[in-house]
Amino acid sequence: MRRAALWVLLVAILAYTGVHFWPEKVIDREIGILCPDEPLQSKPSRGTPWLHGDFMITALADYDISAVVLSRRNYGSGTESAISPVDIALGWGPMSDAFVIDKFNITQGHRWYKWKPKGLMPMPQRDVERNSANVHIIPANDDVTLALRRVYKGSIVHMRGHLVKVTKTDGWRWISSLTRNDTGDGACEVFWVEDLSVEN
Repeated sequence: MRRAALWVLLVAILAYTGVHFWPEKVIDREIGILCPDEPLQSKPSRGTPWLHGDFMITALADYDISAVVLSRRNYGSGTESAISPVDIALGWGPMSDAFVIDKFNITQGHRWYKWKPKGLMPMPQRDVERNSANVHIIPANDDVTLALRRVYKGSIVHMRGHLVKVTKTDGWRWISSLTRNDTGDGACEVFWVEDLSVEN
């Protein structure tokens, strides 16, 4: 019995180590702007809110984006993780160029995306802010959930769906940014993703 308990503990330690310390897979890209277009945002085509488990979803805008994945982070605690298990930091325009991306240390944590230049800034700070974002992903269906497993740093993704407001009956709420020009708290997109394609 004691030996079985030790085996369970060993497996748990190995699993924890694999999740938290195993190097993440990275897709290498050639130098050059890979996703030149800004995200497309338009009036919501879905007017009526809908339930998703314990959450009420309201579409604020239709959203269509092609971008390079700068980083991804899985989450398993907090109210948000029950509906959005993954955050993806995305870059488009000059922030989809491997030459530029390699000049930054990019990290995620606590539902934030952070970047720091390794040396001299390769471009103005405002251009970094306007051409990248941390996106809270809400998979709308099983196909999107499965596709998320193939999303790595360096992947090129194309996603369509809605920027949304998420609420619960206890008063909790999560509201998407509706502009690419903001920074700080509230600047992330909360993205109900209905279609996701991945290029690796």
